[in-house]
Amino acid sequence: MRICLDLSPAVHQHAGLGRYAQELLLALAVTDGQNEYVVFYNNPATARVDPTLERFPKITTPLSYKPWRLSAMLAHFARIPQDPLFPGVDLFHATDHLLPCFWRIKSVFTLHDLIFLFHPETHKPLNRWFLTLMMPRFLRAADAVIAVSECTKRDAIRFYGIPEEKITVIYEGVNPRFRPASPEAIAAVRARYNLPEHFILYVGTIEPRKNLTALLEAFHHLLATRSLRPAPCDLRPATCSLLPATCDLRLVIVGKKGWLYEGFFRRLRELGLEDRVIFTGYVPDEDLPAIYSAADLFVFPSLYEGFGLPVLEAMACGTPVVCSNTSSLPEVAGDAALLVDPADVRALAGAMERALRDEAFRVTLRARGIERAQRFTWARAAQETMQVYENVATFRHA
Repeated sequence: MRICLDLSPAVHQHAGLGRYAQELLLALAVTDGQNEYVVFYNNPATARVDPTLERFPKITTPLSYKPWRLSAMLAHFARIPQDPLFPGVDLFHATDHLLPCFWRIKSVFTLHDLIFLFHPETHKPLNRWFLTLMMPRFLRAADAVIAVSECTKRDAIRFYGIPEEKITVIYEGVNPRFRPASPEAIAAVRARYNLPEHFILYVGTIEPRKNLTALLEAFHHLLATRSLRPAPCDLRPATCSLLPATCDLRLVIVGKKGWLYEGFFRRLRELGLEDRVIFTGYVPDEDLPAIYSAADLFVFPSLYEGFGLPVLEAMACGTPVVCSNTSSLPEVAGDAALLVDPADVRALAGAMERALRDEAFRVTLRARGIERAQRFTWARAAQETMQVYENVATFRHA
């Protein structure tokens, strides 16, 4: 078959969805010796194509994000086939919560999450309207659905009545580059991003669903209750039980601004944390393992995740993890992270303090995290995805 993957989220740097599309494609190209892979993305004028992806034949549309979504929506309602836009393609894999209207081409739809249903306030009105209107249609139109977690599969069945046999759960993977970094690599990223000796790390987009305002408040509570003051700390992480009064603990946020982030920055100013929070902006993938490794603690207080890949990436790098006890995160983290109610700021602060102070517990979390992350590979995800493709090629849902 000639299989087309939607690479739009990757070339437009859409965080988690982009990582999924790129990593899956590269793993498929290594694993699958029978099928041919081509890539699709919209608005090539603004695309940033990773060199590893240049070798794949491409199909593009000049339409930017909103016009492309609108064209797909209208095609579904008017029953206008968009197959001619994808010449020679036998199967299309939708990775960006958007499925063109196909009559001949078979399709697989990856459902990452249904966050817009659980937390509509965290989406822009237009995006929420589009997903509310089109998601059930996309799921019904697809020949098969891949859910990135059992949680996401349950949500699809519960809200849309999608037949259970149409949905296959395929977990995401962790790229092998995510492993404890060398001292030299850590020193290099410290210098490149002006990172402090001790810091708590968050990686992801700055948007309401990520619950970063609660992280700010928990960090502020941690500093206030421990009377931490900005002063040099001459103790190394290996010998420091952290959080002594002389440690200059910071919060480092890695990721781009997403949407509806004004309240977060307003709260940052209200708490007087401007000089204690460092924003790196977007960071290339190759720098992330060393940044994870440099952190004393990784905290992921998201309200809802379809999967939560940064949690596994931090674990793979040997960084202790505190994350939410909601949605798919317990399913992904298992017993290798400290789980906490993301709505309880004091509980979040307490979990952060324990993970920083208790060295024996930190050692346990490191060991469990590395072992846990090894269970999730893109090679396995590619093999299981290929099986879905094969099933679709021989059977079409009504």
